[in-house]
Amino acid sequence: MSNFNEDKKIAECVINKEIATLEKLRDNLDPHLSEAIDVLENVKGRVILTGMGKSGHIGKKIAASLASTGTPSFFLHPAEASHGDLGMITDKDTVIAISNSGEAKELVDIINYCKRFGITIIAITKNADSTLGKAANIVLLLPQNGEACPLGLAPTNSTTATLVMGDILTVELMERKGFTKSAFKLRHPGGKLGSILQKISDVMHKGDDIPLLETTADMKSVLFEMTSKRLGCVGLTDKQGNLIGIITDGDLRRSFSNNILELHAKDLMKTNPITINADTFCSEALKIMNDNKIANLFITQDKKAIGIIHIHDLLSQGVM
Repeated sequence: MSNFNEDKKIAECVINKEIATLEKLRDNLDPHLSEAIDVLENVKGRVILTGMGKSGHIGKKIAASLASTGTPSFFLHPAEASHGDLGMITDKDTVIAISNSGEAKELVDIINYCKRFGITIIAITKNADSTLGKAANIVLLLPQNGEACPLGLAPTNSTTATLVMGDILTVELMERKGFTKSAFKLRHPGGKLGSILQKISDVMHKGDDIPLLETTADMKSVLFEMTSKRLGCVGLTDKQGNLIGIITDGDLRRSFSNNILELHAKDLMKTNPITINADTFCSEALKIMNDNKIANLFITQDKKAIGIIHIHDLLSQGVM
């Protein structure tokens, strides 16, 4: 029979133990961290992660994070390395080897290969005096703080600390390299991140699909343009082609009267419409629309309308 109070007590104990480990990691960072980041920032080849068991699983995540944020990286399984994949390591690469104890025998062949060819090894381990610690050029020490499991054996605190150490390296390198949202988008074209980081230029209506008229247009022309382009608005320009106003279908409904067809666009238009540029991220455009309670945004360049977006265009792309 389940007992939530007992389960909650155990869960809180695990969380508190892992928090304590991270606090210990935070409070004991040393200059070797900067040394490691210097090496990773200036590596000419790739950053290669390796580790066995749970350390290997964490290594895969770190490699993926680095690769997606501007530092070419991959994971090399120690057992496969001993059967030919050592050839994946070049003298331009840097190896990050992960081992809680520093004595994982599966890492020996990688260590020996790196030492033979002068390849830098960064160790993430609890034991600087271990085989890995002594062989490494740089050691990033993990806290000696036990594990959260009741036996004190299953990797819990140690893998959490390793994961955070990897996140530290990833974020530090992003900061140093000035990694941008645009660069992130190039590496994440699919899924939710891809839709969030999509630029307006990728989805906007352009060319003949933009509903545009001069301010002198009569209301019949406005109605035809709005209906044919099916975007719920018309942008209005001066004689130089600069966008200076907008009429929405809501404006038409609110101003409807028997003499509406006798009016001209300039009689109903709202001046100074909110606009964005083509490099705006879709997520930012959606926020602008929500904040201003509007359904359309014109995209301009040098005051000329080069595109238009409707809120439904963004929602259909999965932007939330």
